[in-house]
This record gives sequence, structure tokens and C-alpha cells, in this order.
Amino acid sequence: MATSLVTADSMLAIDVGTVNTRALLFDVVEGKYRFLALGKAPTTAGAPFRHISEGVHLAIEQLQTITGRKLLGEDQRVIIPSQADGSGVDGCVATISAGNPLKVVAVGLLEDISAQSAQNLASATYAQVVDVLSMNDRRKQAARIDSILRLRPDVIIVAGGTEKGASHSVMNLLESVGLACYLFPEADRPEVLYAGNQSLTDDVKTILQSFSFLHLAPNLRPTFEVEQLGPAQAELAQIYRIARSKKIAGVKELDAWAGGNLMPTASAFGRMIRCHSRFTPNPGKSSLGVDVGASATTIAAAFAGDLTLGVYPQFSLGERISGLLSYTSTEEIARWLTVEISDDTIRNYLYNKSIYPTTIPATAEDLALEQALARVVMRLALRKASSNFPRKPGAAAPSFLPSFDPIIASGSVITCAPTRGQSLLMLLDALQPTGYTSIWLDQYNLLPALGAAATVNPLLTVQEASDAVPLGVVVSVVGEASYGTPALRVRVTYETGDTATKEVKYGALEVIPLPVGKSASLSLQPLHRFDAGWGQGHGGSVKNVPGGPFGIVIDARGRPLRLASDPVKRRELLKKWLWVVGG
Repeated sequence: MATSLVTADSMLAIDVGTVNTRALLFDVVEGKYRFLALGKAPTTAGAPFRHISEGVHLAIEQLQTITGRKLLGEDQRVIIPSQADGSGVDGCVATISAGNPLKVVAVGLLEDISAQSAQNLASATYAQVVDVLSMNDRRKQAARIDSILRLRPDVIIVAGGTEKGASHSVMNLLESVGLACYLFPEADRPEVLYAGNQSLTDDVKTILQSFSFLHLAPNLRPTFEVEQLGPAQAELAQIYRIARSKKIAGVKELDAWAGGNLMPTASAFGRMIRCHSRFTPNPGKSSLGVDVGASATTIAAAFAGDLTLGVYPQFSLGERISGLLSYTSTEEIARWLTVEISDDTIRNYLYNKSIYPTTIPATAEDLALEQALARVVMRLALRKASSNFPRKPGAAAPSFLPSFDPIIASGSVITCAPTRGQSLLMLLDALQPTGYTSIWLDQYNLLPALGAAATVNPLLTVQEASDAVPLGVVVSVVGEASYGTPALRVRVTYETGDTATKEVKYGALEVIPLPVGKSASLSLQPLHRFDAGWGQGHGGSVKNVPGGPFGIVIDARGRPLRLASDPVKRRELLKKWLWVVGG
């Protein structure tokens, strides 16, 4: 029986975000782990409290009120383990994304190889690369040291030298790093992560261990052709935990509650996306996770268990949103608006949002602008992350999204949209998936909590891993033609044996109802050399298609999605698509 497999260990998960702090309670119900309740409060890392404990306590107190269960003791600490009277929990895990990105100096031999790998590693957490040192760098040693001292980085990532490869050049670069660390006051010395030629480990310890907080990881570039980030990502997550403990009051206490296993939210999120890719019912597919937050936009793509994780603080909807125009334009933002808004209004909104990141849209115009910004940051983040995606033979085109199933989205701008149609359309417009995929919402931000719990309670993670909200199944065709040209013939066979056939034209977005709890089989035949995932003009079938709020969505708008240049026509078209999905 299921009950015999489950120990009755309750779990409290705490996530400290830039805007909100969440407390989530999991426990065993009828022999299986279930998510019970969520408490939420504003994060108090900034003024006036400047201590995260206040927000954590408020979130837990709200959780106590909802559940009627006492979780905090008289000393305001979580009661661990649970008591005979039902108070407390048996375990606690915690994740954090609050605070400014870590400032990182990336060091490598060659700018476009090992130094680039160091930068790729930095992008796996909440970090900003502020300088790059390499052999290509023509600055003298004094200038390099001065740059490190001036920038005051939190972390220095050192890569370079293939296994049993270059050593002299690596040591020259390390000398600059060591001297800079020596000149810092001891309390301000940066964390240094060495992930280069492993034969130099003893020499690295000699140069750096006395003058920095040194961490070691396997070589990021064991050969010129191979980049391995995974082992170093785990070490970088530990560095992030240490750095946050130094800079943000209350983090040490939270880390102690979590048994010293405090994780970056993005790392825990990525862990769950990788889990989904390993257990997906369709082995030919990969999994994609997108989290749009106030601290960063995170893209987690897993291919047969191999995770590509990108965390982009520059593409966020919080304090750093005012810098978004360094990467895009007001015209690009306005392309996704269903209402007319001037460029000056867009700029003013960005600056106000950066000052007051906790504000929520108060008018229809604000809501349209917020959702347009969500599309833009997702597209920018995906563009950067996709450069590290493996390319499979037969892919539609290098510029298109690979075939993913499922796609799981998180972040309040998506999960708390006024209608599910708005959530779905934001994802379709921004991600522009190809072929067959299912789209889900992590409505209560469970994935980071489950990812953090995986180490201490894997059964909880497995039993709750599918607790996302399904939006529906999407079939997206690739190709171009004149608007109105037949693009795809769809035949749906329902459980009852009834069938329905529909011909979808290029430029259209169609919804075929399939209720939640029902399933059907799909037969897809592309027309006029369109591609639905099996190659140009080749058809295919999918069995056991699950129902959802939107059933089966046929996106025949083409890839890449092209919007009308005339603003009036474009807004009318966006409104039409929104109407189709009930937005």
C-alpha cells in the first residue's frame, strides 16, 4: 500500500524572493505527500527592516493562520522536529533570490573559450560579470589588479588550461588575482572558484588559499571541444549561499533552519526541470522551464537529463528593469501592446517600476504594458540561453525553439494574470514553440521548493512533481505562405469514438475543446510544405492527448511569428488572438 512507502515527515519550504517571501507546507494526506497551504509576505531584505527574518516570520504566521498549525516556537524559530501535539515540522528547506546579483570577474586563457566558459558558469546563478581577464586582454598586471580592486567583485571564477595543457599562462593570470585578493581587507576578500587545469590545483592553493576564500571544482574545459558546467554549478551554488549570508541579514539563520542547504531559487527550479526531462512520457522530447521574476528571468532547459541553466538579472521585472532599454527598444515593447501607449509613457513606466518593484498594474494600460514587458524579457532571455542548447539533426531551423514537452512557466506576471488566456498567449508569443508540446503553470511556485527538498526527501519531490496546472496542448506549425493558405489538417478522435476534422489556415490561432479529465488522439497532416514536427509536409499522430482548460490549441501563425508593421492592424490582430483564447 502507498501508506507503507511514506514516512510521515512534514516539510516547510521557505523562498525569499526580491518582492515576496513564501512559506509552503507539505505533509502526508491519505498516504501521499500533498501541498497543503501557502503563506506569503513582502520580503524585508531592504529598508526599513534590512533583515529577511521579519518577512519570513510574517509568511509563516500567515501559514499558521491558514492551517491552524503552530510552526514557530516562543523563540521565533521553526519547531523542528514536529511535536506530539501536532506543532512544528519534521524538516525545512529554503531557497533565495533576493538581493543584488553577485559581481563576478571571469578569468580564462582565451576570451572565446575558457573565459567564455567562466561567463557561462556565472550565468547559472544570480550574477553579473563585471570584467573579463584573459590572454587577449592587453592590460598590464597593475591595470588588472586595479580593475579588481575598483570593482570589488563578490566572486572571481578562474578557468583555463585543458587537462594537462597550458600551465604557465594560467599561473600568470592567477598571480594578478592573488595580488588583488591580498590587497583587499581580509573581511572583503572575494570568493575565488578555480575550475581550470586540475594538474595545477596544488599551485593554485599555494597562490590563493592564504589570501582568498578558495573553492575548487572540476575543469570547465577539459578539452577544447568539451564544456562541462554541471559540477562547478553545484560549487557556485554554495558560493552564492555564502555570499548571501555575508551581505543580507537573516540569511545565516534561515540557512541554519535548512540544515546548511540553502539554495539559489534558480538552481532548485532547474533541478526540477531536469527531473521532468528524465521522466517525461515522451523520450524524444525535452523539458523547458521559464521563471519570470523581479530578480531575474530564468531559463532551464533539460535534454535527456542534461540541464542548461541560464539566469539573467538584466532581464527582470524588478529594480533593474530600467536598464532593459540597453537590450531592446520602446518600439519592440510596443509591438506587443493591444492599446496605444507612447514611448515616453513606456519609459516612465520602466523607471517607476524600478523604484517601486512591488507595484501591480492598476489600469488596463498598465496590465497590457506589464504583459508586453514579460514577452520581451522572456524572448531576450531565451535568445541568450538557446545559444547553449544542443542542436539535434532534423530541427526546424537553428533560430527556432527545439521540441519541448512539457513547457512549465512560473512567475507572478504569468501565473497571476487575470485570465488563463492571457497566460497562455504570453507564453506562445514569447517562446514560440514548435511542433507538439504541453504547457503548464507552476501556479504556487512549487518547483523551487520541490527542487530544494529533493536531497532531503526525494519521495516528496517525486509525488508532488506533477502538481502544476495544465493549460493545454499546443501544436505549432513552421513555414510561411500567404495569409489564409491552408496550413494544417487536424483530425481528433475522442474517447467515445467520435471524430472531428478541422483545416487550419496560415495566420490563424484555433482552439479545439478537450475538457480536463478527457483524452483524445490527434492525426496531423501539414499542407503546403508546412512542418508540424515530423518534417516539411510529413504528417504524424499523437495518442492519449490530455484535456485542459484550452484543450488543443493550433498555432498556425508561423515561425518566427511576424506582426504587422501598421500599429493599428497589429493591435487589432493581437486583440483577435487574445479573444480566441478567452483573454
